[in-house]
Amino acid sequence: MRNVDDLDSDLDLDQDNSNLHGIAMNATTCKSTRFMEQAMRLAQEAFDTGDVPVGAVIVHAPTGTVVSEARNEKEYRYDPTAHAEILAIRAACDNRQSPRLQDCDMYVTLEPCAMCATAISLARVRRLYFAAYDPKGGGVDHGPRIFQQPTCHHTPEVIGGIMEEAASGILKAFFQGKR
Repeated sequence: MRNVDDLDSDLDLDQDNSNLHGIAMNATTCKSTRFMEQAMRLAQEAFDTGDVPVGAVIVHAPTGTVVSEARNEKEYRYDPTAHAEILAIRAACDNRQSPRLQDCDMYVTLEPCAMCATAISLARVRRLYFAAYDPKGGGVDHGPRIFQQPTCHHTPEVIGGIMEEAASGILKAFFQGKR
């Protein structure tokens, strides 16, 4: 597992140096931030409708085209499996008419739980980017660490911590409002 600070030229996206708010960033970081910002907008929609604020975006890596996007809809659908990642995977597979997303990357605002990490593995997602770490319910860097299990059939490249502060902030605000 890598952190956003580890992004460098070994990622196969365009590499150019740019400057964002005084911080030197390469094109990979800028693209990752753009898609994560889209996921954050979806998380805000979930927040606004009373669901845990998590958003997910799936991108066809070679073209940078968004294949699907989703937000948590557990409360809206009365469905405990309606996590943003699951809904985004279902939509992407349907759009592509394939159960595999091996040339796609997923951007999600919270470290996926064990259920979602398993679905990411089964869909063969190429790379997983997530914002906030989840020590309590995460299944990638915390908890069962699904991708490190010998029964895991596919392990995506994982990069955590993109826009972590913003994602953590919306989650904290949501749960403070519930107390």
